[in-house]
Amino acid sequence: MHVMVLGAGITGVTTAWYLRRAGFDVSVVDRQGEAGQETSFANGGQISVSHPEPWANPAAPLVALRWLGRAGAPLRLRPRADPAQWQWMLAFLRACLPWRSRRNTAAIAALAVHSLAGLRQLRKLAAIADAYDARAGGILHLFFDARQFARARARVAELSSFGIELRPCSAAQCIAVEPALAALVPRLAGGLHAPGDESGDAMRFSRALAKVLADDGVCFHYGAHIERLRAGGGRIAGVDIRHARGGDTLGADAYVVCLGSHGRRLLRPLGERLPIFPLKGYSITAPVADAARAPCVSLTDESRRIVCSRLGERLRIAGTAELNDYSLDIDPARIAAMLEWAATHLPGAIDPARATPWAGLRPATPDGPPIIGRGAHDNLWYNTGHGPLGWTLSCGSASILAALLRGEKPAIDFPFRHGRG
Repeated sequence: MHVMVLGAGITGVTTAWYLRRAGFDVSVVDRQGEAGQETSFANGGQISVSHPEPWANPAAPLVALRWLGRAGAPLRLRPRADPAQWQWMLAFLRACLPWRSRRNTAAIAALAVHSLAGLRQLRKLAAIADAYDARAGGILHLFFDARQFARARARVAELSSFGIELRPCSAAQCIAVEPALAALVPRLAGGLHAPGDESGDAMRFSRALAKVLADDGVCFHYGAHIERLRAGGGRIAGVDIRHARGGDTLGADAYVVCLGSHGRRLLRPLGERLPIFPLKGYSITAPVADAARAPCVSLTDESRRIVCSRLGERLRIAGTAELNDYSLDIDPARIAAMLEWAATHLPGAIDPARATPWAGLRPATPDGPPIIGRGAHDNLWYNTGHGPLGWTLSCGSASILAALLRGEKPAIDFPFRHGRG
C-alpha cells in the first residue's frame, strides 16, 4: 500500500518514518527544496513535555487583555474580516472553560509522554543523535513574579499524575542548574526544572531524518506546489502539483495531510473543515559571543512567554503568538523585544549584530490537541494542527497515525478524528 504524506516539516518526516517502519510504501510532497523549511525552520527548539497546558486555558483571556496594545506582547490579536478567524476565536474562548482546559491538558500530556519515548527510540534507530545539536539537560521554567511562581508550583502534582517530572527550584537552585543565569538572582522568584525535556534544531532533525528515509526508499517530491486534491466517489484520486517543469498529478492509495497552517485552505473545496488557524511566532538565532554566559539548559521565561535554546555555538530565542493572517512579514518590534530580552537576561551571551530574525506560522487548533485520524474521504488522513508543540508531539502523533492506518488500536487514549462520524 502506497501512502503519500503531504508536507515535509517535522510532522511530515516523522509520519513518513513511522509509516515506512510499519511496512508502507511512502512518498512525501513539499513545495520547498528540502525538509523542515517552514514552521520547523527556526522554532524555539524545545521538546517540552513539561508544558502540556494549551494556550486555551482559564487565564488566557485576562492575559490577552493585559497585554492588549503593547508592542512586545506575547499574545497579539489582530481581528480581520475573515469568518474562519472569528470562528476560531470563539472556539478558543469556549475551550478556556476550566473543565475543557483540564481535559485537553490531559490529552496533550498523554501524547507528549508517548511522543518523547518515541523520539528517543527513533533517534537511536535512525542514528541521527549527532545531527541536530540535541541536548538532554531538560527545560528550566523561570518565574520573576512570586505569586506566579506559587501558582505554578501547584502544577507539579498534576503533571506528576501524568508521568511528567517537575522539580521546584529556588533562585539559587536555578543557578545550580544553569550557572549562566547568575546575573538574574536579584530578580528571579524561582523556577521549575523539567529534567526529562530536551532541545535541539528541528530543521536539522527534519533534514537528517529525511535523508535516512530517502536512503530507505522513500520518494521525496521537493519543489512541488500542491494546487488541489482530486476527489470522487468519497475518495481522493490524486494530487495536482506544479513544479519547475510544469504540472503533474501524483497518485497513491492513501494520503496524510501534514501541511501545517495551509491544510485548511487546501481542504476547504472538498468540504473538509479543519479548525486550524495560523499563529505567527518569531525567533532570532545568534552566534554565541561568550560561552560562559550562554545557557546550555533550555529556558522558558513564563512571564514573557519567551524560550531560549542552545544549538551548538548558536542561541535560539523565540516566542510570541500573533493571531493575524498568513503573512510572514517580520515585525521589527518583535525582534527588538527578543534582543532586549537577551540583553537583560543573558548579558553578553550573544552577538546581537549577527542575529538572524525569522517568523513562522504555527498551525493551531482552538482547543490545543492536534487533529489525528481519518478525514471525511475514505483514504484521507490527518496529522496536523500541533500549534506550539509540533516537535514535542511529532513522534507520538506519527506512530499513532501509522497504527490507525494499519487498523490497530492506538497506544493511548486521545480524541482522535473518526472520519465522517
